[in-house]
Amino acid sequence: MGKSIQLKKILSEGSYTRITGDEESMEREVFVAEINRPGFELAGFFKHSDFRRIILLGEKENAFIQEMSAEAQLACFSKLVNDETPCIIIAKGYKTPDILKNIAIKRNFPVFETDQPTGRISIGLTGKLDEYLAEDTLMHGVFLNIYGKGVIIRGDSGIGKSEIALELIKKGHLLIADDAVEIYHIGTGLQGRAPTVLKNLLEIRGIGIIDVGKMFGAGCVLDKDQVELIIQLERWLPSREYARIGLEADDNTEEILGVSIPKMVVPVTGGRSMAAIIEAAVMNMQLKSTGFDSSKEFVNRVLENIQSKKEN
Repeated sequence: MGKSIQLKKILSEGSYTRITGDEESMEREVFVAEINRPGFELAGFFKHSDFRRIILLGEKENAFIQEMSAEAQLACFSKLVNDETPCIIIAKGYKTPDILKNIAIKRNFPVFETDQPTGRISIGLTGKLDEYLAEDTLMHGVFLNIYGKGVIIRGDSGIGKSEIALELIKKGHLLIADDAVEIYHIGTGLQGRAPTVLKNLLEIRGIGIIDVGKMFGAGCVLDKDQVELIIQLERWLPSREYARIGLEADDNTEEILGVSIPKMVVPVTGGRSMAAIIEAAVMNMQLKSTGFDSSKEFVNRVLENIQSKKEN
């Protein structure tokens, strides 16, 4: 069935008043991160209904229910109140229709009322469910926020990822995760965070585990961030061709959970300040996002120079 979350973990009694259903009913599982505004169902059309979604009745739905006959309400609510539907929420201060309440009581089905606007409930619950039920994966690497960008630094064990991360932290950048990054597909992007056991911790070979939050201050760590760039560290091989101008890597991306993330391959060799190189890579990415591409600017200068010489 995939990931799920119990109702009692997402619906606060402070914001929602439970009208029907006992504590056992609050253990119902939600499997789908979508809200159902049952327009077609109220009209009697159930052919393509997904009953696994939380049902939300707003102003329009309640107005339509008031126009329905008792027989139509009985037929509709008897289908909506079932073992698959997690719950029904009635928004904007409207009261639970008597027929719905009677059916819910008989079936120990949770119905909630709230004064909150319908749109706010829909956005808030969808955001919560999207986070709880998001598709996820685990990636080996170090995850930092560098100049406001979420950057995963990957490479073979012992290549120096954590040492580079320490240098970047000392320069004012923020640590999110070391060694393992939990990645979640939320909305249209990816969000990364540290496993609970590794939160704020950084492993430095020869020293051991250090707590970055306690050593450098709470302002040096982040709980989570968007994944916007992958930097792959590789040991320098003289026989391999690496990007020099920058145009070679324009389309270099990696797909994670169905999302394409820009990727750069950076060779590691003695004498190179890897922290400074990674900073430059992120700043160059930011320039490209504003429409300025240093590589293309260089090529244009070369072409202009060639054309100028031809004309002379």
